[in-house]
Amino acid sequence: MELGSILQFLDNKTILVTGATGYLAKIFVEKILRVQPNVKKFYLLLRAADAKSGTERLRDEVIGKDLFRVLREKHGAGLHSFISEKVTPVPGDISHEDLGVKDSSLKDEMWREIDVMLNFAATTNFDER
Repeated sequence: MELGSILQFLDNKTILVTGATGYLAKIFVEKILRVQPNVKKFYLLLRAADAKSGTERLRDEVIGKDLFRVLREKHGAGLHSFISEKVTPVPGDISHEDLGVKDSSLKDEMWREIDVMLNFAATTNFDER
């Protein structure tokens, strides 16, 4: 599949990304935000206890990384607005039922809107069964 057809496929799509603070997920999100600004929305599942800690993890461990430097240069002062429009942090945990999403209105919104789901989640505990 060529890059052009992938970009066309993602046009106006809502995407759920699990493991959003991981290496591959960050690269994917940055690349799509940079080359396909018409992506409708990202829901980024972050292991977090609540919305506040999820937002902090998004800021510190994803958007704040040097990987997003090109987007920061491109959008300047408008980056925060662009990210707020395109990205919704979702506190949860893939190992729990319903991805650990406790906010029922957010869960209902996600299930209505999501077109594509990409699982980048992994465990770094090497003693797992």
